[in-house]
Amino acid sequence: MEKRKRATLYMCIPALLIIVFFMAFPLINGISVSFYKWNGYSQTKKFIGFENYITLLTDPVFWRSLANTLLYGFGSTLLQNVFGLLIALYVNSKFRGRNFIRALVYMPIMISGFIMGQILYYFFQYDGGVMNDLLGILSFAPVYWMETGLRAALVITLVNSWQYLGLCMVIYLAGLQNIPMMYIEAARIDGVNRFQEFFKIKLPMLMSSITTAVITNLIGGFKLYEVIVSLSGGGPNRKSLSLSYYIQLLYFNDEKAGYASAVGVALFFMIFIISWPINKYLVSKVEEY
Repeated sequence: MEKRKRATLYMCIPALLIIVFFMAFPLINGISVSFYKWNGYSQTKKFIGFENYITLLTDPVFWRSLANTLLYGFGSTLLQNVFGLLIALYVNSKFRGRNFIRALVYMPIMISGFIMGQILYYFFQYDGGVMNDLLGILSFAPVYWMETGLRAALVITLVNSWQYLGLCMVIYLAGLQNIPMMYIEAARIDGVNRFQEFFKIKLPMLMSSITTAVITNLIGGFKLYEVIVSLSGGGPNRKSLSLSYYIQLLYFNDEKAGYASAVGVALFFMIFIISWPINKYLVSKVEEY
């Protein structure tokens, strides 16, 4: 038994080294750089202490990007999980063509976020966009979908939710198929209706799937980047930026590597502070059942 434990520990060493090299070291280095004024490529750096973090408090672009990031995270998570669960319930039943619907819903996730943004850009552009062409057919005036930051952020949230809807569907579909049929059959014999069956049996037994889907979507939404680059470019006037995109602009466009690192550290702790209690709460619900 001791040899088996040691062998298991040895096999974990490569994974631990990868985590240290690709996660722990960049995090420590990013925190270190955040205390300096640096352009990202110069050999000299000026230590300025907490000045970059103080600047965050008065940076309107940072707060706007933070609000957008929260919208992308919570908005996408809500839409993906609600509609992903509804579609999973539908395709879990037996009917002709259900495998085609499963594949159709899952297909967008196979496309990168950047390419998806490029494709949807031609749907939402003002001149010649698919959406405005459809409005023209219905005798409505064209809409400038990216006119304001809020409108652009909502479009980005919808696009991201649609693209990763298939991931939630697969997670919930796996959870539904792991529910023992004897519970469902016993409930139906007792005369429960479809709503009672879902809320009293299926939903509690899907808590592990809900935990996985919610945390995965939440963190993915907070880190949203590619689709914003190609769909709105962060516009208008940087009003649809996420924190991830803002970090890239600060580092490579504005040459503020130290400040970009401070924003990155703020993003890391924001994700941790939000996702950790949510994960803890959902895990406690899993343990109840």
